[in-house]
Amino acid sequence: MKIKITGFITVVLVTIYIAVIVSYQSEYPQLKWDWNRIDTEDMNFPENFLWGVASAAHQVEGNNTNNQWYAWENAVDESGKPRVEGGQKSGVACDHWNRYPTDIQLMNELGVKAYRFSIEWSRIEPQRGVFDPAAIRHYQDVCDSLIKYHIKPVVTLHHFTNPIWFEEMGAFEKRENVKYFVAFVEKIFPTLKDRVDLWCTINEPAVYTVDGYFTTLSPPGKSDPALAAVVLRNLLEAHVQAYHKIKSMPGGENAKVGIVKNMTQFDPYNKWSIGDWFVASTVYKIFNTSILGFLKTGNYKFNMPFEVKMEENNPDALNTLDFIGLNYYSHYYYKFSLDQEKLFDPHYKEDDIMTDMDYAFYPEGLYRAVQTLSQFDVPVYITENGIADFKDDRRSMFINRYLYALSESIKDGFDVKGYFYWSLLDNFEWSFGFDKEFGLYSVNPDTQERTLKKGAKQYQTIVKEFSK
Repeated sequence: MKIKITGFITVVLVTIYIAVIVSYQSEYPQLKWDWNRIDTEDMNFPENFLWGVASAAHQVEGNNTNNQWYAWENAVDESGKPRVEGGQKSGVACDHWNRYPTDIQLMNELGVKAYRFSIEWSRIEPQRGVFDPAAIRHYQDVCDSLIKYHIKPVVTLHHFTNPIWFEEMGAFEKRENVKYFVAFVEKIFPTLKDRVDLWCTINEPAVYTVDGYFTTLSPPGKSDPALAAVVLRNLLEAHVQAYHKIKSMPGGENAKVGIVKNMTQFDPYNKWSIGDWFVASTVYKIFNTSILGFLKTGNYKFNMPFEVKMEENNPDALNTLDFIGLNYYSHYYYKFSLDQEKLFDPHYKEDDIMTDMDYAFYPEGLYRAVQTLSQFDVPVYITENGIADFKDDRRSMFINRYLYALSESIKDGFDVKGYFYWSLLDNFEWSFGFDKEFGLYSVNPDTQERTLKKGAKQYQTIVKEFSK
């Protein structure tokens, strides 16, 4: 009798185990293609597809000395180690502030028809409530120069940097500070509304939060999950308020406003391990579901087991996307560990092709990400996608495979309107300094000479082929 009962219990437990695994696999479906059997040249894009390149102000402009990242570059951690790899500083960066006319010529040579760039808030409002007309005029001139060459300006209002005065007030750690960002939006929108019709509010709110309040790779360098939940909520609130502010102003009805979401899939290292699934799904919910759920339903849910649980509702969040920007690079594998310090360490497979960053090629993930964002029933723009490749020996393959995956998503009916390669130029890659080279063009730091990379010519070829 004991043997029968034991056998029955074993069957029940195995059945439950399999049911849980199947449930995970159904909720987070994975995708793996055999690239040896795929002809990546077999791609197609619609005639009106928007081909572009992207950058961020602090990474390329140079001499942005009035934001929290400049202060971070000149700081050290508790052990005296520089906050940026090798003590590097952005300095003049790519001198894009002065050399933008030359860089627009490079865009024209590539054949792209759009440029996504960010407005540096600390230049526009160097002191609280004090706005600089010359800085505003600069961005108007950039837009005019782009339009002259039939290149669409696409503006990002917040790309990781805050004015120092705003940072000293607590930045997005305090909900009451959101109004200062909205005031900046209210100031800048009327000056560019006749030149710009695509507006990105907040770039990668999850990355800003994770790197600033978990990994400490970015300012303010705090490891505080409870505060992270607050910051993420306030960044989303900033998007909502900025959206409604733009729509309420003259010309706002003609503007297309969206947020930029970095999508990263977090997959189990072993798809038959409940522990691996638990870790992967937990991270996925924090990084992705908390944001997507809020934008979809107005319900904000941030749940980090044993650390923080936060839930709020904001009905004003509904219908605040005219489009959604998708930044996509890769995915991570996770393994369960009893060592809490190792619990959220990413892992890789032996056959992964690695980039110079700590992640691998995963073009299938771009398809998965587009599929996930299709739930909003609004157009999707790939606002960032690119590879750090110092040797320039994988860039061509990366471009072919990721654009093939994107082509497949369009073929399957997903509404993707454009693609922006990250980035036009090798630039200051935040905590990695200048060591990670994403650019289509290399930049000589001494002469500022730009050189088109061999691997980048593949993007130029594809753009021109599908822009005929």
